[in-house]
Amino acid sequence: MEFALSEQPKNSSPIRSRLSGLWHHLLDRLEELSGTPQSIAAGFACGVAVSFTPFLGFHCILAAAMAWFIRGNVLAAAIGTVAGNPWTFPFIWISVLYTGRLILGGAYEQSAQVDFLHFFEKSTHALLSFDFSAFLTDIWPVLWPMIIGCIPFVLVVWFITYYLLKATLSKFGTKKLQKLENKADKLRTKKQ
Repeated sequence: MEFALSEQPKNSSPIRSRLSGLWHHLLDRLEELSGTPQSIAAGFACGVAVSFTPFLGFHCILAAAMAWFIRGNVLAAAIGTVAGNPWTFPFIWISVLYTGRLILGGAYEQSAQVDFLHFFEKSTHALLSFDFSAFLTDIWPVLWPMIIGCIPFVLVVWFITYYLLKATLSKFGTKKLQKLENKADKLRTKKQ
């Protein structure tokens, strides 16, 4: 016996089918959260936006604080940080770094390429050993452009995510409400 989920349209790729299923699963989970579509969308947008910051390891805390500050759903913010993951981080870091270098100009524009794995190893070691001299010489010249470069990304990604998700959740919620009303009407007509 095959399940309905395994059936795919002939013109649909398995990857597209899985991504679509993942998207609907995420919408179902977000819909289950308490709050309005606006607060859930604001919280989720905070999580996605914070994923564009170079503060790896602090994304959930920053997203929760940002969501709390703007009265968004804190749990949705934590869920939104999944946008920053091993598949997306390399693209995010490169984009943020080069945008920051472009904004700062001067010596930052002429800087060498960065090995991010080595950079985050140095960062972790400097933080754990309280070696602030390494922080200033090795980490700050990369971290500062990333901080500056993430600002436009955070703003743009937050607004895009918020408005798209708010519209989707409102539409998704309306469809669920209509289905519940139809079921209630059918039950009423059966009882009469």
